[in-house]
Amino acid sequence: MPALQTLRVTLEPVLRRVFHLYWRFARGMTLGARGVVLDEQGRVFLIQHSYVGGWHLPGGGVEVGETFLDALRRELMEEGRIELTGDPELHGIFLNSHVSPRDHVAVYVVRQFRQDRPPEPNREIVASGFFDVAELPPDTTRGTRLRIAEVLDREPRRPTWR
Repeated sequence: MPALQTLRVTLEPVLRRVFHLYWRFARGMTLGARGVVLDEQGRVFLIQHSYVGGWHLPGGGVEVGETFLDALRRELMEEGRIELTGDPELHGIFLNSHVSPRDHVAVYVVRQFRQDRPPEPNREIVASGFFDVAELPPDTTRGTRLRIAEVLDREPRRPTWR
């Protein structure tokens, strides 16, 4: 193997790691909005993504020029065909450090909404539904379970997602 190729094979993984660390810490803060959507029976709406495991609260990133509430409205419609009919209540803002040390998520409690029909599975959301909080799917994520328990006053609120 020529020396230049050997050097490339040796340095490439190191450079990729350095670039990844730079990207992770140098980018600006990221913001997200999620909703704990509770129906009249007290069931919670959860979604299952195609690209990450487990069941999650619906929501996503706040786009440039959007407020947290704008992002929540858009994400609830995109992921659950859920339209807000009243003002959601801000539950809290959480550091989501397992994604990035600069990622923060605003969580809202949604009790006033309309869903014209259940959403069809698509490339992003493969499954969704309302679940009794005592019988959440086994692979509901830890952060999702914590937010639900906090909203229902079963757990004290914590500042971090997990």
